[in-house]
Amino acid sequence: MSSKTEVTLEHFYIFNGTYAKKEGEEEKKILYYYPERDLDVQIKNIGLSEAIIKFAQSFNPGQPCDYCHTHKTRQIYYQPESNFWMVMIVGVPYIWKEKDGNKYTEYQYDEVSSSVCQSILKQAYVMFRLFMGSFDTIINEPDCGSITLLKHKLEHFYSRYLMSLKLNNSDILDVFQGLQFLPLDKITFLRVQCFMNLVEAMFSQVKYTAFLYNDQVVWSGLEPEDMQVVYNYLVSTLLPAHLEKELHEGSMPRNSPSPFTTTHYGKFVTGPSSINEPSLIGKSPKVYINYSTKPVSLYLVVYRALSATICLFVDSKTSLLIDFFKSLDSFLGPQLTTLVSSVAEQCAKHVIVSSESCKYLYFNKLNLAYKSTIHPDNRRCSNVLTTPEVLRVITDIYNDTNKLKEAGEIIIKTMSDYWVVGKLSNLREFFVVIQQKSASIMEIEDDVKRLCEKELKSIFFH
Repeated sequence: MSSKTEVTLEHFYIFNGTYAKKEGEEEKKILYYYPERDLDVQIKNIGLSEAIIKFAQSFNPGQPCDYCHTHKTRQIYYQPESNFWMVMIVGVPYIWKEKDGNKYTEYQYDEVSSSVCQSILKQAYVMFRLFMGSFDTIINEPDCGSITLLKHKLEHFYSRYLMSLKLNNSDILDVFQGLQFLPLDKITFLRVQCFMNLVEAMFSQVKYTAFLYNDQVVWSGLEPEDMQVVYNYLVSTLLPAHLEKELHEGSMPRNSPSPFTTTHYGKFVTGPSSINEPSLIGKSPKVYINYSTKPVSLYLVVYRALSATICLFVDSKTSLLIDFFKSLDSFLGPQLTTLVSSVAEQCAKHVIVSSESCKYLYFNKLNLAYKSTIHPDNRRCSNVLTTPEVLRVITDIYNDTNKLKEAGEIIIKTMSDYWVVGKLSNLREFFVVIQQKSASIMEIEDDVKRLCEKELKSIFFH
């Protein structure tokens, strides 16, 4: 008889060691700590993390310490900004077993990937930075910047964010944090691009735009790194919550008039729930982007019609009054409803029917695009068409190919008769999963070549 536990978040804390100038001031270095613990425990754990980081750096100066493995935990370290450290300690799952009447625990070390955890920790930072700004920006804000303000914002954000982490459903997609792009014919894509350019021309307050259909990116005016974070927020948090709310309230029939006008089906996801009720104007979140050049703050206004989502990044100096939203709605709604019909028609022509025995995952580091028939739902809600063992093998292959300079290929056969192939070339990564018990390695190679020719016609692999 045995019972198994899950991966758990044991500790999560952020500190800056330079804030403790002398002995006895250790409390000052603590910026955020989860869960609540006595101050002595917090100081002890942070002190231990500092010691591990400094010890590791003595072997490899200039290179940060990424993680530390212990018998019961994985300790993940990340330095997002100078002198600021984020630490996430994850509990390794274990199985209770019994032998000769005695119970004992057997830890499942292979079920926790340090590279996946590292990516989750980095994502926790960039998501905070998207909505709150960088640590340094908050502290040095001209009007009211301070360490106290930073602590307040960290508490406000992470007290909710950490509750949404799904450590047990995490895998290689968390490492990639890729964008799903929707392939369209040139004419339809040009129509979308012209429409988004027209929006920016008609509304000077709108600095950037993005267009999604069925949670896939069609057009984005943001830098890929910024869109990567925004996209993750949209498909994992904002849009699912919006759809759940609509279902709870009763979804609007396809042919019924919109609550806004009788000529379209558009609705604001962030902003007013009804433009006819000024008191229900709601809030549009402020986001911070362009960290690669000069950071700017913008309002994120999200508008949805049928299966299309438009993101408008509005100048933060703009007063978001009801008249502005009315103008947007009257302009966006009718045209977007018509445009969505054209996009839907094109999508119907390109429905992908994947092979039952052959699944693949593709990632392009240049534009952060990914395609996956392993994950039919890009929100990864436990809907994965392979085994946890295979997902771990893919992550291990990724870690190995990451050490290669230009190109390479790794083929592994698991104990459960899955063949897993990883290819790296031209900053593109391709993973194939095939379940064929009696196949030879040459037959697997041929299957992978055929899959490349069929699914990735324009991609050149050496």
